[in-house]
Amino acid sequence: MDREVSLKELLFSETATRLGIDNTPTDQILINLQTLIYKIIEPIVNHYGNIKITSGYRSGELCKAIGSSITSQHTKGEAVDFIIPNISNQEASLWIVKNLEFDQCILEFWNPETNSGWIHCSYSSTNRKMYLRAFKSNGRVIYEVL
Repeated sequence: MDREVSLKELLFSETATRLGIDNTPTDQILINLQTLIYKIIEPIVNHYGNIKITSGYRSGELCKAIGSSITSQHTKGEAVDFIIPNISNQEASLWIVKNLEFDQCILEFWNPETNSGWIHCSYSSTNRKMYLRAFKSNGRVIYEVL
């Protein structure tokens, strides 16, 4: 593994810092984040050598501030959003689907021409192995099963 992912990376939020939002997790959320690192993030880093986390834990208040759902798995410490530098999001998401246990793997706002967007991956005690693609249509986010 080229690098280790820390809890600090999963807790950091520029928005929370800028707006003075308390993004402190509970003990259970810390346990969930450690499980997420072990089950999802470390295997990805072991395979690809790197990961760039764009969002990890988000308190309910932080979710409201960024327009996300307060029931998001991010609020439970069960989800991470990321990209893998120099790797197609589609390629990485397919590797996850084929090789890891997960709850949801969502190819979010991916465009094959620009490799835009990111991957949302979650892990919970009741993994559903849902592989989805999120995109906007008529101003609404649509989730398509892949």
